[in-house]
Amino acid sequence: MATDRYATAGMGGLPARHAEAHRVRKAAPADLAPLAKAMAAAFYDDPVASWLLRDDARRLRRLERGFTLFLRRLYLPAGECHTTEHVAGGALWLPPGRWQAGPVTQLRVLAGLPRICGSELPRFLRYSRLMESKHRARSEDHYYLPYMGVEPGCQGRGIGSALLRPVLERCDSEGVPAYLEASTPRNRDLYERHGFEVLEEVELAAGGPVHWLMWRKPEG
Repeated sequence: MATDRYATAGMGGLPARHAEAHRVRKAAPADLAPLAKAMAAAFYDDPVASWLLRDDARRLRRLERGFTLFLRRLYLPAGECHTTEHVAGGALWLPPGRWQAGPVTQLRVLAGLPRICGSELPRFLRYSRLMESKHRARSEDHYYLPYMGVEPGCQGRGIGSALLRPVLERCDSEGVPAYLEASTPRNRDLYERHGFEVLEEVELAAGGPVHWLMWRKPEG
């Protein structure tokens, strides 16, 4: 697509402030801090985030630090992060061939993880290795969505669907599939409505949270 802004169909009858919430654009470097904050709020109660960062009192701050690190080093440089006009959340995509960071970037990310994870770093690294091993099985070029979230006060308004739309439209126009891991049944259902299918259900530990590995073939 030629533009960094995307209109949302069916918004004409909504008040202007609601239309603004659904206006999706490419995230810019200036969005780093508010986007990290919105994503941290979106994932505070996520079952996988709660399992990885078990200290409720510190989780929000740690998540904000984590998203700041990942946005700066991984997602914003890839050029496929989308947010809303007032940064109510984001869809942090990686384009084909970019889901595995280069060695220098990996080292920079690893250097920042102890401050984020503290004593829970080993659990986070085991989780990351597991997800990477599952992802490696998808040898076909694809868009990858590591994270998509909307801050709690804006959920249930169709913003998640609006955030997904730009890259999914590109997937269809380019004939390229998409891959993600859903961490809640609600999110899994949302992605299924947008054409994703479950490949595998992965339990992260005995009695622990579940990830649904999902794949979407291009439509049209």
